[in-house]
Amino acid sequence: MGDALTGGELVVRSLAAHGVRLVFGIPGTHNLELYAHLDRHGIRHVSPRHEQGAGYAADGYARASGRPGVVVTTAGPALLNVAAAAGQAQSDSVPLLVVSPGMPRAHPAASAGHLHEMPSQQRALSGVVERSVRVMSHAELGRELADAFAAFRARRPRARYVEVPLDLLAEAAEADVPAAPEAAPALAPPAAIAAAAELLSAAERPGVIAGGGAAGAAAALVRLAERIGAPVITTANGKGTVPERHPLALGARINLPAARAWLEACDVVLAVGTELGESDLWGPPLGLSGKLVRVDLDPLQAHSGNVAAVAVIGDARPALEAIAAALGEGERSPDAAELRASLDEEHRRRAAPWLEWLAAIDGVLDGEAIVAGDSAMCCYYGALGALPVQRPRSFLYPTGFGTLGYAVPAATGAALACPDRRVLALSGDGGLMFTLPELAAAAALGLALPVVVFVNDGYGEIRNEMVDAGFAPVGVELAPPDLPAAARALGCAGAHAADPGALGAEIEAAFERRVPTVITVPEQRRA
Repeated sequence: MGDALTGGELVVRSLAAHGVRLVFGIPGTHNLELYAHLDRHGIRHVSPRHEQGAGYAADGYARASGRPGVVVTTAGPALLNVAAAAGQAQSDSVPLLVVSPGMPRAHPAASAGHLHEMPSQQRALSGVVERSVRVMSHAELGRELADAFAAFRARRPRARYVEVPLDLLAEAAEADVPAAPEAAPALAPPAAIAAAAELLSAAERPGVIAGGGAAGAAAALVRLAERIGAPVITTANGKGTVPERHPLALGARINLPAARAWLEACDVVLAVGTELGESDLWGPPLGLSGKLVRVDLDPLQAHSGNVAAVAVIGDARPALEAIAAALGEGERSPDAAELRASLDEEHRRRAAPWLEWLAAIDGVLDGEAIVAGDSAMCCYYGALGALPVQRPRSFLYPTGFGTLGYAVPAATGAALACPDRRVLALSGDGGLMFTLPELAAAAALGLALPVVVFVNDGYGEIRNEMVDAGFAPVGVELAPPDLPAAARALGCAGAHAADPGALGAEIEAAFERRVPTVITVPEQRRA
């Protein structure tokens, strides 16, 4: 048997054994047994100002690094605070682990008036994350934690929740610390590889779609696209998988009507690591006239949205390498310039209010920078298609769940994960107000973080939808406070940029500071 460990130390030892070196969370009366062991096992703790911010920070950490993000909360309201962030990670296939205490094992089914008591934390989270469990022994606790990290390594990464009853957290017992087994990449069946290669080799009008599941296969995807001469368009989560200045790159503009028309006219489409969902396409499933080849780790995605003619189920990198090898030597050199120009023109019309500002941002970011965007008009109409990204995991954006308040805490997590890279947050004033206190957390960490805020006095997208529906706007006209002054009150710097030239200069100055800088810019409102 192993050492005598409390449940709390077993959790911390398991995290350390699986390579976790940083967790996000807020201490509370019920989780102190977890906090007692973090420092001794080499795990750094970062305190946000709200558990939702902790979840977004862990999400940003995971997206930028490719390693799991971990959140430790206390029971009851703290756990519910993190639920929105867990839902976002679940939606976007981000490896996120949430650990919290729960009521004691002998707690009665009826309410007993305990602090933070609720009918069932486990059931509440089961509707949000991939797996939600309440463990009842040291052995079960160790197994569940090991299984979580095994899933993060070898299966489609999603969000998980492990609840540890209060008495188990404090109870000492002899316990082992199971380790998730090392797993080789899941290899697709040779027959599927051969069938995919056959379709792609015969294609006259091929196209490629890269989703978030292609992030670890960027080089292999570029080589295959060059081999078959296929332009590559990406989803929001796939942005940067192909460097967006590559001749075959069409950017993260799959939501444009011109992109849909092109894909529907391709005779073969290769989709890698994507659901092809409504939140990717901004509309119904593609009406493909040609054959669809899907490469995905998750077999449930073989026919999601669109039915695949060939489903290559396995890890994307070895699958794409095997398909390229089956195609043999050679390279086609199509001209994607005309298609890219069509997409550029269509996007310019949609993104006009933000283009000059985004060009100023691009002018001061190097090719290694990370941008964390909120679910804001400046991001989904603007930066998604107009701010070039040259590598995967560099544009962090809350796609499927579409939460607000993501940008600042996600940028904080990304900056901690990648301290050698510049990180910038991009938000609207409505979204920023959801997690404004997280500026104080980033300031305490000494992060040189520009936070560019497009101000349109509330919720501009919903305001426009109300007007388009023919009724007067309600609850969307929200004049923001003096955001630069609010930033200064939270230990940050603040500035206003009246024009794109001033914005570029303010961002450069912000990267020289050791605290975040909120930079407001005016957003043109629709008449």
